Amino acid sequence: MTNPVRLVGLSRIAALLLASWSLAVVATARDVTLHVSAGDRDWVAAPGIVELPAELAGAKSLTLTEQGSDEAILVQRVPGKPKAVWIVSDLNVGQSRTYRLAASEHEMPEAKHVSVHDDGERLNIEIDGRPVLSYHHAIAPAPEGIGQVFAKSGHIHPLRTPKGRLVSDDFPPDHPHQHGVFFAWVNTTFEGRQVDFWNQAKRQGAVEHIRTLETVSGPVFAQASVLLRHSDLSAPDGPKPVLEETWTVRVYRAESPFLIDLESEQRNVADSPLIINQYHYGGMGLRGARPWLGQEESGFLTSLGKTRADGNHTLARWVIAHGTGDGGPASVIALGHPGNFRAPQPVRLHPTIPYFCFAPMVPGPFEIAPGRPYRSRYRFAIHDGPPDARLAERLWHAYAEPLAVHVTASE
Repeated sequence: MTNPVRLVGLSRIAALLLASWSLAVVATARDVTLHVSAGDRDWVAAPGIVELPAELAGAKSLTLTEQGSDEAILVQRVPGKPKAVWIVSDLNVGQSRTYRLAASEHEMPEAKHVSVHDDGERLNIEIDGRPVLSYHHAIAPAPEGIGQVFAKSGHIHPLRTPKGRLVSDDFPPDHPHQHGVFFAWVNTTFEGRQVDFWNQAKRQGAVEHIRTLETVSGPVFAQASVLLRHSDLSAPDGPKPVLEETWTVRVYRAESPFLIDLESEQRNVADSPLIINQYHYGGMGLRGARPWLGQEESGFLTSLGKTRADGNHTLARWVIAHGTGDGGPASVIALGHPGNFRAPQPVRLHPTIPYFCFAPMVPGPFEIAPGRPYRSRYRFAIHDGPPDARLAERLWHAYAEPLAVHVTASE
């Protein structure tokens, strides 16, 4: 299957959409054996997923244990899919692990270790009471002294490390249109008009939250699915919807680093294509914590070993944004999925401020046409500490080339 994006003025590029989790072989039994093996690579703790046979998919509850132990391991179903997720702890080269996944006819209460709470303005996700992130579904008003044209919904802020250090910013005075984790296009053409959805002061375009589709709390992950709308504010008959975008944000119960998956699907709801023109920035962005601005310890590191000095517009499987604040160093590792359009995508690394974005329009234009959704996936790993290239590389492999889960019927 290819990413349904049509290039403008360039040859068509097919982007293979890889599954972001494990391969699975379906077995048919009331309990099954799951086997994972590290092979020739060290594996960092990451989500594992298994496709459930019909007998397990219909069970009232599931139990997971490791071979040789009766101690239960937390496991959770994926909403609306016959799949289950657990956290596979670190595996070193040559190591393997075997589990037993069983059905139970007794409905057992699930501990909500990872929870979503709606406070009326934000969806707040916590792990065992520790705040991880907040998604703004209500319009966040701009602070005093900043024009209300910058008021915003449909973004993530604050974003915190396991020790509670803040790694994002909202309404930074130098660029008040940058909002934590956000997604917007900059230089676009729609129905012959130039529309900028990123720079709010131009009043050409807007990205806003429309409604919350679903929230899930559970023992292994919490998840929020939300609907956003990208509107053309310059249309002659008033604001015109162009894109509807679904975000699925999933936070796993990982001790450190925190692991957050963000999947986006943008659908053109108009009759005309949206052309994303060649430009030097736009896409999925992150504005780092305010203390990082002008800080000597702050910077970027990419999968090619590039930094702020030489990494702008280079291709990157992952980017680390880092700095010091709240009593210590902190890093955001942003992983791009290999199934994304033009992966590995170019990155915009700002020369002076703690902001970057994945910018697939840097090599050339493309369009999002009606009936051809634009899908992208990213994982954010949030940890306390300076930039760690080895950790980032291990996290990327766990995300992009996950452990295969071999499933057999238990004897």
